[in-house]
Amino acid sequence: MLIKAVIFDMDGLMLDTEPLYREAAKRAAAEFGYTLTDALHDRLIGRNVEDAERTVREAFGPDFPLKQFQARNQALEAEFENGPLPKKPGLDELLDLLDSWHMPKAVATSTRRAISVPELVKTKLLDRFQAVAAGDEVAHGKPAPDLFLLAAQRLDVEPSHCLVLEDSEPGVIGARRAGMQVCMVPDLQAPSVAAREHATAIFDSLFQVAQQLKQLRFAEAKHGTQSGTVNSVV
Repeated sequence: MLIKAVIFDMDGLMLDTEPLYREAAKRAAAEFGYTLTDALHDRLIGRNVEDAERTVREAFGPDFPLKQFQARNQALEAEFENGPLPKKPGLDELLDLLDSWHMPKAVATSTRRAISVPELVKTKLLDRFQAVAAGDEVAHGKPAPDLFLLAAQRLDVEPSHCLVLEDSEPGVIGARRAGMQVCMVPDLQAPSVAAREHATAIFDSLFQVAQQLKQLRFAEAKHGTQSGTVNSVV
C-alpha cells in the first residue's frame, strides 16, 4: 500500500529519554526498599500508566507502596525533564525529508498529553506534526491499536496507508493490529521474537529509516509503482 502518512512514537524513538526514566524508576523503588531491575523496567516501556501499574504490582506484591512510588518516580522524572531532552540521531534529517515530500505526520505516545505536549514543545518538535495522540486519550494502550487508529483519524488518513516508527514491542504489535506497516528502531531493548514477527522492518537508526524511504520513493518514481512496502536493512 502507498504510504500517505508517518506516525512516530515519542520516548525512545524521537527522544532519548528512556535511560532517564529507567534511572528515575530505579531510584524511586530503591528509596522504598525494592530493586527495580532492567528486565522489569523493559516490561514497562511503551505501556500506558494503568498497564505499568499492574506490572509493577504483580512484580512486587500487594505490600508495595504503589502510590508513594508513583509520586516519587514522577518527581524524579520531572527533575530529569527540567534538563535537556536529547533527540535521537537522525530525527531532524528524517523530519526534513518527510517535510520535503509534504508527508503528514503524527505522534502516537503512551505518555499522557499533559506531559507529552510540553516535551514536544520543549524540543521544538510539536510544530512539525499535524496531530498528537496521547496515552490518556484512548481506552486501551499499546499493544492495543487504539493510539494508532486515533492518530490516523486525526490525520484523516486510512490506517492501511500509514507507516509507524516504533522502538518497543508493545508499539510494534499495536501498529500491526491497527493494520499499519511498522518500522522498529530498537532503543534499550533488543527486538524480541514477537517484535521481529510483527515488524515490517527493523533498522539500527533513524538515518537508516530515511535512507530506506528514499530508496522506496526512487523505486516508485522509476518503475511507476506504488507498493509502499518498506524492507528491512538489518
